[in-house]
Amino acid sequence: MRRVAAIQMTSSHEVAQNLAEAGRLLREAREAGAVLACLPENFAFMGLRDSDKLGVAEVDGSGPVQEFLAASARELGLWILGGTINIRGSGDAVANASLLFDAEGRRVARYDKIHLFDVAIPGRDEQYRESRYVAPGRRIVVVDTPVGRLGMSVCYDMRFPELYRELVARGAQWLAMPAAFTVPTGRAHWETLLRARAIENLCYVVAPAQAGRHSSGRETFGDSLIVDYWGQVLARLEKGAGVIIADLDPVRQAETRAHFPALDNRRLESPREVPEPA
Repeated sequence: MRRVAAIQMTSSHEVAQNLAEAGRLLREAREAGAVLACLPENFAFMGLRDSDKLGVAEVDGSGPVQEFLAASARELGLWILGGTINIRGSGDAVANASLLFDAEGRRVARYDKIHLFDVAIPGRDEQYRESRYVAPGRRIVVVDTPVGRLGMSVCYDMRFPELYRELVARGAQWLAMPAAFTVPTGRAHWETLLRARAIENLCYVVAPAQAGRHSSGRETFGDSLIVDYWGQVLARLEKGAGVIIADLDPVRQAETRAHFPALDNRRLESPREVPEPA
């Protein structure tokens, strides 16, 4: 078994402050025995306005947040999934990118959030249009890690089960879902969606979340969870900043998949990769 951590934060518009808090929590995860720690979506920056992300976006491969992730991974000897950060794209759009660093500080994977949060919350005067400043990703990412083969995703992605079918078809054993969920949708759907993705794919799910009232006035749901391949909650943190830990057991997972072969019993084709634009 290998130990994984999910980190919960209440990030603000102050990058340096957020990185200091992330560093403290990453160290706590390492001291608890984690070999891989996952930060939440937007861990380094939650702007006062949506457009603020343009001002802090980094060039791919360079910038203070990416340097922090690499240095922290190297210093702690810890694999780190950097929730998401803003990476410059073409024009006025950025990528909401999840970056994975190994324990020597080398970046080994990048996943750009595919499904963007363009919604009006039913029954509330609360609207979001992520696509105004963020370009959708086009590539599905699965990568080997010390705790098993990882299928990468972010927040709103979890509402699109076809993505996870493809991740599992490519060998995913666990699914990361760093998030900054709204309170109304969190109350209604957060745990249900996470456990459903775990059960239907016989995968572990690690979901580090933003939690509480941010400097912009926005409130996020929290309730970071680690769920096993049978849908059982192994660890959770409902409120406040902190770290949760769980041990992933790929041997028992493989035995369960063999004895309960729901993935092999499927009769519909897996969806194909999101096509590149013409």
